[in-house]
Amino acid sequence: MGVLNSIPALRHANFRLYFVGQAVSVIGSWVQTVAISWTLYQLTNSASLLGIAAFLTQGPQLVLTPLAGVWIDRHDLRRMLSAVQIINGVLAAALALLAGLGWLLPVHLLVASALLGVLNSFDTPLRQSLLIHLVEDRRDLGSAIGLNASIFTTGRFIGPPVAGAMLAAFSPAACFLANALSYAGLIVALAVMHIKPTAKPPRAGVSVWQSLLEGMRHAHAVPAIRVPLGLLAAVNISAASALVLAPVFAAQVFGGHTEVLGWLLGVAGAGAVSGTVLMARAGSLPAIARLLARAPWLSLAGLVVLILVPRWELALPAMFLVGAGIATTNVTTNALLQSSAAETLRARVISLFAATRFGMDALGGLIAGLLASLIGPVGAIALEAAVLAGLMVWLVPKVRRVGAGLKG
Repeated sequence: MGVLNSIPALRHANFRLYFVGQAVSVIGSWVQTVAISWTLYQLTNSASLLGIAAFLTQGPQLVLTPLAGVWIDRHDLRRMLSAVQIINGVLAAALALLAGLGWLLPVHLLVASALLGVLNSFDTPLRQSLLIHLVEDRRDLGSAIGLNASIFTTGRFIGPPVAGAMLAAFSPAACFLANALSYAGLIVALAVMHIKPTAKPPRAGVSVWQSLLEGMRHAHAVPAIRVPLGLLAAVNISAASALVLAPVFAAQVFGGHTEVLGWLLGVAGAGAVSGTVLMARAGSLPAIARLLARAPWLSLAGLVVLILVPRWELALPAMFLVGAGIATTNVTTNALLQSSAAETLRARVISLFAATRFGMDALGGLIAGLLASLIGPVGAIALEAAVLAGLMVWLVPKVRRVGAGLKG
């Protein structure tokens, strides 16, 4: 009971169910993500295809997630999230079957990445929007948001090394099967929760397009939403390239295998966990804004170190910094948006956050893969670092001004 009392969100039974199911599911998803990227690179030896796969996995969110936010506002969250988990599990099982039979081809991985991109467009805003319904006391919402972020960052820390070990000991089929089974925990948790239906009928005469524009106008009008979204886009379109090109660095630059890839991505995940801890300690909204203004410097430093070191062991601190910078930017932006959005528009603002975070990540991955095929992975990361530095000069002062005007 001591742990439950010290972490407010865990006092709520519904959130505890969600927390356990989500934790298992996220680790499984990271195992599959690493398995897809490594298998695709082994089959094709193509950095550009890695970028394309990353874009297909997250790119659809740039367009579909804002529309998903409108849809989510009108339908029951639990039923929709359960349906998405079931489809994800079926897709993972199909990949496991193809890999186990030796029929897995690059086109299968690319098609699966595209399907995952569509599913993720609904999955992310669904999970975020459900949180407020899992805690009876609204004062515990911040704790729920922080713990939800910690699940993803911890999964990024644990999942890649597990995937590396499984790929070395077994096969990609084992990774895909493990992910398929991991969805069962969240599906069961959602089934036994006691929450009221959340479906809300649309306002008479208001179309989906009008609802979407309403959310966008609100986000643009509020500096505490607009400016953090800009910096979020800058970091994810540039710094995340190091994660997309990790298989290329592991195999081509450092001459390693799956274990090296697992360590590089796992340490980036450890950095992401540290970013979540920094967010939890920030406290007030002005402090969170100050942390957001500092976070991109961590990723920039990591990119610079990554292109300078000759061995993978020396690259681990670089990947830690990259992961810490990205995660800190993501969670601080999320907190500022959740606190600044109008209650009736929260799902739509969350959807814009998800679209920006994952869409820019995907676009950056696509660009990084194409650049790596033209000028090599080191040159690609160097160019991404220069882009990030330029965007920081423009956006970081704006974030500081927003933070100075916040209260609480």
